[in-house]
Amino acid sequence: MHPIPELNSLLKQLRLSGILDSLEARDREAIDRKLAFTEFLSLLIHDEIARRGQKKLAQRMRRANFRNEKTLDGFDFNRLPGLNRAAVHDLATCRFIDEKVAVLISGPCGTGKSHLAQSLGHAAARHGYDVLFITQTQLMASLRTAQAMGTYERRLQYLSKVALLIIDDFGLKPLRPPEDEDFHDLIAERYERTATILTSNLHFDEWGAAFAANKMIGAATLDRLRHGAYKLVLDGDSYRALPSASEASKPTTEKGRKAAPP
Repeated sequence: MHPIPELNSLLKQLRLSGILDSLEARDREAIDRKLAFTEFLSLLIHDEIARRGQKKLAQRMRRANFRNEKTLDGFDFNRLPGLNRAAVHDLATCRFIDEKVAVLISGPCGTGKSHLAQSLGHAAARHGYDVLFITQTQLMASLRTAQAMGTYERRLQYLSKVALLIIDDFGLKPLRPPEDEDFHDLIAERYERTATILTSNLHFDEWGAAFAANKMIGAATLDRLRHGAYKLVLDGDSYRALPSASEASKPTTEKGRKAAPP
């Protein structure tokens, strides 16, 4: 009797039915190469581990809510010759996630802030971290909806614990009460526990303007974000605009100083 039908049932009981995808090919390989049984088994186990890894990665990518497939391979560093590529690729190792600090990205519209943030998010997902990409507007809307449905605490806990939270377009709209308090509570919960990436069209000196109604909350929130943060400044023409005769831009990269918590 051919063993495959019986194996099919047994592997399903063990939740190993994925092995069937490569079993016949590996069986032929084992015969052709005259592999020992242990070598044959090792190949099947490695196939299963790789298959599960790809499945988990696909799940993380879906949960991350990325807008599209933005990676560092597709990022045009040539448009921003002053941007420190080594520093960006160092961030892509995801060391900052283990450090539990923020990456703050500032620059005019169209300079690649969202692309860069999502690229770092993709790298984090491939390193096994859970990621969520969300705009400031979507973030605050989700908290308002959770408040109305009586699930605010659960939503806040999820947002607080995700390994890497990427908030796009920070400061595009002012945070008015109670949004400013909600945003502060979220950052306070994540402070020194998880990593956060923020992108903004505002210069770093202008980030306090996002807290239009309560400067004290703004100061406390930004102090936590800046503590140990990596800062990337992308200062160039929009890639969405028509090509111009010259590109007078000199982005800089800097490591934020450690500051005492408020």
